[in-house]
Amino acid sequence: MTHTSLASWLSYIESQHPSEIELGLNRGNTVLARLNLSRPKGKVITVAGTNGKGSTCAMLTQYLCSQNYSVGTYTSPHFLAFNERIALNDAPCNDDIICRAFEAVEAAREGVSLTYFEFSTLAALWVFEQSNLDYWVLEVGLGGRLDSVNMIDTDVAVVTSISLDHIDWLGDDLDIIAREKTGIARKDKLLISGVVNPPPTIASTALEIGANLRQKGCDFRFELGENSWSWTGNGVCYENLPVPSLPLQNAATVIATLVYMELSPTHADLAALFSHVQLMGRFQKVAASPDVYIDVAHNPEAAIELANRIASLPRKPVAVCGMLKDKDIASVMTHLANRFSGWFCSDLAGSRGAKAEELIKHIEHSSPNLASNAMAFHSVGDALSAAMVKAEAEQRSVIVFGSFVTVSDYLALNQSKE
Repeated sequence: MTHTSLASWLSYIESQHPSEIELGLNRGNTVLARLNLSRPKGKVITVAGTNGKGSTCAMLTQYLCSQNYSVGTYTSPHFLAFNERIALNDAPCNDDIICRAFEAVEAAREGVSLTYFEFSTLAALWVFEQSNLDYWVLEVGLGGRLDSVNMIDTDVAVVTSISLDHIDWLGDDLDIIAREKTGIARKDKLLISGVVNPPPTIASTALEIGANLRQKGCDFRFELGENSWSWTGNGVCYENLPVPSLPLQNAATVIATLVYMELSPTHADLAALFSHVQLMGRFQKVAASPDVYIDVAHNPEAAIELANRIASLPRKPVAVCGMLKDKDIASVMTHLANRFSGWFCSDLAGSRGAKAEELIKHIEHSSPNLASNAMAFHSVGDALSAAMVKAEAEQRSVIVFGSFVTVSDYLALNQSKE
């Protein structure tokens, strides 16, 4: 079947499977074998975890590119354009190459029903092989062991963090979740764990697989100073590193990955990376007067990180928040309710979108004194407009957060104004 545009292809692949998510590798592996793809010249790095996958992929990609390696990076979801998911040397691919990738997958599919994510993953792998790259950096979508990214045998598996998320799919037991995420590892290959207080199933699963496990707090560690930080592991010590804009624990995991891959990063190269690394939607300042930050924080671990970032602001900011109802809204609000001077909550569209009133109930439960400072709106745009009035009058910042959907809505609004 031939489609004339990326939009047409995306509409088509969305219609090819009845479920948005269906974990399992059989369908994808069947098509992958038919594509007969070769591996990169260097290594495949696969990144799993509850939080920190995106920032870890970004730092690895930007470091490797700075060393003049060619890199393909596959991430999800996207904010404004599907092209963001498939990047070559840290730049989104153009429509033409993605359409050609979809054509190749469609030709190899021969009736196999693929989910949207499986189709996208196979397309990304086809693009990377066609581009003759040194490294592939692959972000797991959901879980690990049964995620379609795990069709590819990785050379270096990275697990960034373990906490409760996607409970409907992965369960509510941290040991089980850790086993699923660690399932991306391979025999005799590196497994870098950046997990704080790791469940024992990380080590036991690594042992069962035969992976070479290196763990934070055991094989490597980091320490935050007043204005800098240090990393120690594998006989190497880096001191007085600049504190990055992305979470420090993920930066420590990135150094471990580079060191144990024997890439021998220099202090100067790491300092340059952490001084300039950036990733859309992670406490990213996108406007001034008043300052506006966007953050995709949507689970308890990300909420804790956001709370720490807020602490650096001179005054309590104003929140524009929208969340999905399958997230742990109660825990997120427990960590953040008192961090804001006012809440402007938005409904999110779609079957997974939570209503603003539901968010407000959790805010009031966590902090009853905020009842009069939390308001409900039908859209992110309406919530933002009201929040900006308060922020301007009181000289406060605005933080737009709670979901990729919320941040995407904000970015789309801004794009339409340009």
